[in-house]
Amino acid sequence: MRLLLLCLAITAFSCKQENTVDEIIIQGDAFGTTYAVKYFGAEQEAIKVKIGIDSVINVVNTSMSTYLPNSDISKINSGDSTIVVDSMFKDVYTLSRKLNKATSGYFDPTVGTLRNAYGFGDTEALKVIDSTALDSLMQYVGWDKVTLTEDDKIQKTYPEIYFDFNAVAKGYGVDRVAIFMNEEGYRNFLVDIGGEIVASGFNERKQESWIVGIENLDSPLEKRTHSALVSLKDKAMAGSGNYRKNRIDEATGKQYVHTINPLTGSAERSDVLSATIIAVDCATADAWATSCMAMGLDRAKEALKGQDVEAYLVYDGGVYMTEGFNKYIQD
Repeated sequence: MRLLLLCLAITAFSCKQENTVDEIIIQGDAFGTTYAVKYFGAEQEAIKVKIGIDSVINVVNTSMSTYLPNSDISKINSGDSTIVVDSMFKDVYTLSRKLNKATSGYFDPTVGTLRNAYGFGDTEALKVIDSTALDSLMQYVGWDKVTLTEDDKIQKTYPEIYFDFNAVAKGYGVDRVAIFMNEEGYRNFLVDIGGEIVASGFNERKQESWIVGIENLDSPLEKRTHSALVSLKDKAMAGSGNYRKNRIDEATGKQYVHTINPLTGSAERSDVLSATIIAVDCATADAWATSCMAMGLDRAKEALKGQDVEAYLVYDGGVYMTEGFNKYIQD
C-alpha cells in the first residue's frame, strides 16, 4: 500500500541541469506497484542504471514472489522440500526470525494460509471462516513450525504452511536497489517502491536532506495529500494501513482487513489505522509497520520501547509518535 507521498514531480528519465548537477529520475514496475529512483549523475548512464535496477527487482521476485509460480517461495509453498534457497531468501528469513521475537509473534510470515483464506493472497478466499475453520487454519501458522536447515533448505512441520513475505519483501527490495546504487558509486539518491523508501545522503539540487510526506488517511488516490513532512538522511521509511485495502464478505457482510493478527487469526481492524516507521533499513521498517497495525496502539507502544526504530501511528483518537520520530518532522 502506498502510504508515503513523495514530494517530487516525477517523470521517467527526467533530467535537469542546474547547479551543474544532472537530476535523474527512473521509473518502472516492481512488486505489483511502481518504483521511482531519484539520483544525480550522468544522463547517458540512465539506461544502464535502469537495467540494473530492473535486474535486482527480478532477482528478488524470483526468490520471494508468491505471484510467480516458479519462484523459490512458490515452490516451497507447494511442498517442494528440495529447494536450496538463495542468499536473499536467507536474509529475509533471518530478519523475519529476529522480528518475530522482537514483536512477540505479531510479525509472522507463516500467516500466508490465513491471508489466502481471507482473500488477500493469491488463492481463492474461503466462503465461510467460522471458529471451526479458523482453528483448522491456525495449526498452519507459527514461526516455530519452520526451520532453515544447514544445507539452506526449508523444513515445515506441516506441508500446508504457506510463507508470505509480502510484509517484508518489498522493503527488502528497496534495500537491495539501494545497495545496487551504492555499488554503482552513487551516494545521494532516493529509492521509492510503492511508497517504501530509502533516502541515501542528501538532495544535491536543494542541498538538504530528502523530504517525504506521510499520507493523509482521507487522501484521494488521484491527488494525494500529506499529514506531515519528514526529513530523511541515510534512513528508510515504510508504512502500512487498512483504510483502503479491505474486503467485504458477500455472504455475511463482514469486513476483513489485510493486516492479520497471527496470534488469533483475526482479520479485523485494530485501533491503529496506519503506521509509519523509520529505521536503518527498509525491510525492518516494513515489518514493524505491519506488526504495529496488528498489535493495536497499546501493545505497539510497549513493543517499540528499546527498539532501533521510530514510529508515527495514526489511531482512532489521534496520532502517537515515539520520542525520536519528532526530530524528523519538518515544520
